[in-house]
Amino acid sequence: MEIAANSVVSFDYTLTNEAGDVLDTSQGQSPMSYLHGHAQIISGLEEAMQGRKTGDAFAVTVAPEQGYGLRQDDLIQSVPRSAFAGVDEIEAGMRFQAQGADGPMIVRIVDLSEDSVTVDGNHELAGATLHFDVAITDVRAATAQELEHGHVHDHGADH
Repeated sequence: MEIAANSVVSFDYTLTNEAGDVLDTSQGQSPMSYLHGHAQIISGLEEAMQGRKTGDAFAVTVAPEQGYGLRQDDLIQSVPRSAFAGVDEIEAGMRFQAQGADGPMIVRIVDLSEDSVTVDGNHELAGATLHFDVAITDVRAATAQELEHGHVHDHGADH
């Protein structure tokens, strides 16, 4: 079966950056599964999956625009430290949910001072060109419940 809209796709992958550093991998874990055509993985990778089938292995380079987007300077802000009232310890690298103009978003602390905290709402991979090595391990039609719920169920189970 070829990968098309409403297919459940399982795949192994290794993600590297421009320098060849491994950023993420499914090695040693279960393959990743997603519902094709439902924007559950980045668009550049999903487009590269279209028409492939079980057993296919390939490499794909995904530009920032089809990955996690370009970095947006307006998503980096300095906020008063009082915005973190109730948080005992604040350190660079910590993530928090914040309310953005378009709803909830995850921000990462990038800098601290005595009075303020600089947060970055960009995805950590925004602006990065991504390199994926992919091996398709399974392709099947989604069940009615998976389509109704909008996500993959383990082994196609209806729940």
